Amino acid sequence: MKKLLQINITANWGSHGKIAEGIGQAAIKQGWQSYIAYGRWANPSASNLFHIGNRWDEIRHGVASRLFDNHGLMSQKATKSLLQFVRNISPDIVHLHNLHGYYLNYPLLFQYLRQHDIPVVWTLHDCWSFTGHCAHYEFIGCEKWKTHCAECPQKGAYPKSLLLDRSYRNFEQKKDTFLSLNRLTLVPVSQWLQRQLQQSFFKHTPTRLIYNGIDTDVFSKQTEVNWIKKKYGIPEHCAIVLGIASNWYRKGLPDFLQLASLLPSSIRIVLVGLNKQEQKLAARAGIVGISRTDNLHELCSLYSVANVYFNPTWEDTFPTTNLEAMACGTPVVTYNTGGSPEVITAGTGIVIAKGDIQTAAIKIELICQQPANTFEGPSRQHIIRHYNKEERFSEYLNLYTNILKDT
Repeated sequence: MKKLLQINITANWGSHGKIAEGIGQAAIKQGWQSYIAYGRWANPSASNLFHIGNRWDEIRHGVASRLFDNHGLMSQKATKSLLQFVRNISPDIVHLHNLHGYYLNYPLLFQYLRQHDIPVVWTLHDCWSFTGHCAHYEFIGCEKWKTHCAECPQKGAYPKSLLLDRSYRNFEQKKDTFLSLNRLTLVPVSQWLQRQLQQSFFKHTPTRLIYNGIDTDVFSKQTEVNWIKKKYGIPEHCAIVLGIASNWYRKGLPDFLQLASLLPSSIRIVLVGLNKQEQKLAARAGIVGISRTDNLHELCSLYSVANVYFNPTWEDTFPTTNLEAMACGTPVVTYNTGGSPEVITAGTGIVIAKGDIQTAAIKIELICQQPANTFEGPSRQHIIRHYNKEERFSEYLNLYTNILKDT
């Protein structure tokens, strides 16, 4: 029986943790033994779980990273314990996800993988792997990563450093460490990220594009949705513009505040994922601000009742909220940012330039004037055809099989 080990910051928790969980379940269905080693948070899993380190390891790693900009270079003891676990289970494939998050020593991990010649698949959900510090750089337009990071303009961004700037040495160490594997396949989750890799020190590393998918049975058009308007005090005749983020940092909250002043009173904005301070800002602009939905049914009902989903993100690899909205039959208007436009077609939404709120307001108002079912069929069918999560997970299993055939 073949064995799969995935390594991620979480297990069956958050978007990336749930992707790893889904891949594990798909592997189990095909007769694999599945293991997930995780650093911080976990929900019950179909895979065998291994917790890397403990809370004190995480705190020490976080403090050192904040002071010395050495993210991914602490947690030696925790990583050595992980490597003993890897030695015990002897996986056929090691599948990496997010290695950042204050839980892992990546030089120790890669040294072991290289010495034991284990095939490695690495799904890249952001850009941390090929920069000297940051996980995203599009917001400030930094291109130092194409040649050599140094004097990082985002030292204060995640993973924040308050004291030292180690971006030059981090870049060198990542490049030397990550390129040391002979059997590494990178999986970018968008064409945009694939293009970034082709301009980075990974330019000669094999890649395989696999988009993220969603559960199209869960995310589907809800018919009974008027209760949403009643719950949040929205007049029944009003159209709704929806925005959702788990963290609104660089996801366009100021853009929504500006948009609110440009739309007629017959169109209301609803935002999900706001903290208390953000909710106060939203309320002053006449926006309905929600901290979080009560459950998936409410989330799908929000997507379904909305006339348009607006995603004014300023940095993103491939936002799954676009997929979720379209699966519920709602068209998407988004900025031309990262991989966000890649899911949009002529009949399912509109892509506009970053920061062009005037055009956004015009396009959103036009969409809201259309019959409610204008975009419903094309949007949902596009997601079912191209972004069903089970088919995307199968792509990973096919990739594993092809890698092992070549050994």
